Amino acid sequence: MAPSLFDVISDPARRRILTLLATGERTAGDLVAALPMSQPGVSKHLKVLRDAGLVSVRADAQRRVYALRAAPLTEVDNWLQPFRHLWADKLDALDRHLDYEA
Repeated sequence: MAPSLFDVISDPARRRILTLLATGERTAGDLVAALPMSQPGVSKHLKVLRDAGLVSVRADAQRRVYALRAAPLTEVDNWLQPFRHLWADKLDALDRHLDYEA
């Protein structure tokens, strides 16, 4: 059975990869250089992310270029919706406090 999207993004290394890819496409080498992880480790996580549909890959000569596919994250966003009020009030209060201090 394939892991759920929540299982996939529960891993901190995979979340770091997604964060890096959120800024734009990167090669596997770029990801290895940016992470405290070996090339085989990065490759393993990229495979899990590809299998979950969160990452796409294209060939560019000898390199593989990875890109974030944000559409599957809609499932996470939908799941979080009922909890948004828990931090929205705190962010509104912080905004009011910062406006008061200015």
